[in-house]
Amino acid sequence: MKKLAMKSADLTQANIDKIAALFPNVITETRDGQGNLMRVVDFERLKQELSGQLIEGEKERYQMTWPGKRQAVLNANTPTDKTLRPVRADSADWDNTRNLYIEGDNLEALKLLRESYLNKIRLIYIDPPYNTGNDFIYRDDFRQDAAAYLEASGQIGEDGARLVPNPSSGGRFHSDWLTMMYSRLKVARNLLRDDGVIFISIDDHELDNLLKLLEEIFGRANHIATFSWVKKKKGSHLSRTVRSMTEYVVAYAKNIEAIELYGEDAYSDKWQPLAKRTNAHKVLQFRGGVVETPLGDGTYAKGKYGEGSSAVAFLDDFTVSAGRIVSDFAVSGPFVWTQAKLDAELALGTRVALSSKFGFNVLRSDQESKVKRPPTLLDHRLEIGTNEDAYAEAIELFGEERVMDYPKPVSLIQYLIRTVGYYDKEMTVLDFFSGSATTAHAVMALNAEDGGNRRFIMVQLPEEVGEASGAWRAGFRTICDIGKERIRRAARKIREETGADIDYGFRVFRVDSSNMKDVYYAPDRLGQRDLLDLASNIKEDRTGEDLLVQVMLELGLELSLPMKTKLIEGKTVHYVAENSLIACFDDDLPESVIREIAKEQPLRAVFRDSSFADDSARINVEELFKMLSPGTDVRVL
Repeated sequence: MKKLAMKSADLTQANIDKIAALFPNVITETRDGQGNLMRVVDFERLKQELSGQLIEGEKERYQMTWPGKRQAVLNANTPTDKTLRPVRADSADWDNTRNLYIEGDNLEALKLLRESYLNKIRLIYIDPPYNTGNDFIYRDDFRQDAAAYLEASGQIGEDGARLVPNPSSGGRFHSDWLTMMYSRLKVARNLLRDDGVIFISIDDHELDNLLKLLEEIFGRANHIATFSWVKKKKGSHLSRTVRSMTEYVVAYAKNIEAIELYGEDAYSDKWQPLAKRTNAHKVLQFRGGVVETPLGDGTYAKGKYGEGSSAVAFLDDFTVSAGRIVSDFAVSGPFVWTQAKLDAELALGTRVALSSKFGFNVLRSDQESKVKRPPTLLDHRLEIGTNEDAYAEAIELFGEERVMDYPKPVSLIQYLIRTVGYYDKEMTVLDFFSGSATTAHAVMALNAEDGGNRRFIMVQLPEEVGEASGAWRAGFRTICDIGKERIRRAARKIREETGADIDYGFRVFRVDSSNMKDVYYAPDRLGQRDLLDLASNIKEDRTGEDLLVQVMLELGLELSLPMKTKLIEGKTVHYVAENSLIACFDDDLPESVIREIAKEQPLRAVFRDSSFADDSARINVEELFKMLSPGTDVRVL
């Protein structure tokens, strides 16, 4: 039976495998710090393979770089042996919901979600720290232990504090922010579907750098737009230069050829002019009875009608009767359509009218299905709120001022979600800087509005709130506490106001150390005395559900799938999505329990090593599955 790795995928090794498939001669072997043999790339040989276009040494090239970029790439590719632990007590409607709320470092969370949500996220919205000098940013040196990190940063944390101030006086003011953002965006791109879109709120401080960063990760051709959002109704009067009224929302596609954004429906009764004064003159022929008109009944002489450059010249006399031109006629003017285009549109059912001022207009046959694309200015004309509206929303929900710092209005995020999800009511929305969980609020509000079943995944570091804040006075101790409570309160409010039957719940997970002891990952490092004292390779405080979630992450199963447990002869058996995964982590499993599990013919079955008394019992299990369920992927941990 295969053994589960119980940690995220190593992207560096995955990339080496891809290079090996193209250039097997550039792969060699070396030993790591522990003396283990490992495959590596011989870069000198790789240069030779690519020498036709190679830029090396000090030659100039167009690129974006900064101190820490190599570390950012390493941070993105380095696997994590962390896990997500379920927190049922903080969840709402655990058994039925498909929404997720994850507490912890978002880079580690993204890595943990990578297998389960690879190419599955339709939309990502994030509102990251704006790097004003007072905000906090994430520090990503996972190699340091807590003591070394405390010494280096002066921060206090269980495993090294993740947040450090980034003062503008520091030499790495921009570099630290870019390093933090690069690794997260690089991992997040893997989660997007081919028709996926990422929206990022940002202000002036890092807009230029963010655009360059996204260009490198997503490609310049996939830049959709940089929207301007009107954030204030009046602006600040404290500045000595300008009143800042806007911020930005940068939009990138994973593949711009695969997306189509919705703004609003085009007017179904919108008549459009057939003639424009800037067009070259053409002659169009009309059959009698085709053209509608409010002109009075009678015969009109051929000649010029209308005024200025938009005037048209009738080449024939024409007769009007009962609101239509009943005679055949030809007319010359600056028309936008050719005769062939006119005939094709009329065949489809397009209507043509001549106004009382002798202007020709058309109502397209497919007008009702046409949409307007979203404009680059996001303001009240689109029913999008401002910071003042977001502030009022927070007070309405919590009855306390300053519970949230700088939240975005629900209407802004709801509008952005609608641009991608108007026709996709089943999509998943991810926000890995979720803050007060405005994005979750927006997803529920949009679902209630149009009956959608969109799902959300929120990720937030449990940063402590200040004792002088409104959040502290309201009883909250971390931003995660605020976010989870906001989802609960927003759900109640939406349910009361709309009565919509949608998913109001969420499952809570917390980033934590692996469920496995160090011996699981490096058994060769333990001495004989350690092995004698070791009763289990699983930490004592971990439950079967903890293990189940870590197994799901490694096997690429979504954390929103239905989970249930059964007792079979006193042993706890876990089921995920019926028979997608069946797992039992109890010790000393009798053959009869194994047989019952095999009869279910699961796609995957997972046990503990200690579930079997010895090697012969393990072999018997393999034989049982070969006989009863040969298609099952059987693993142990």
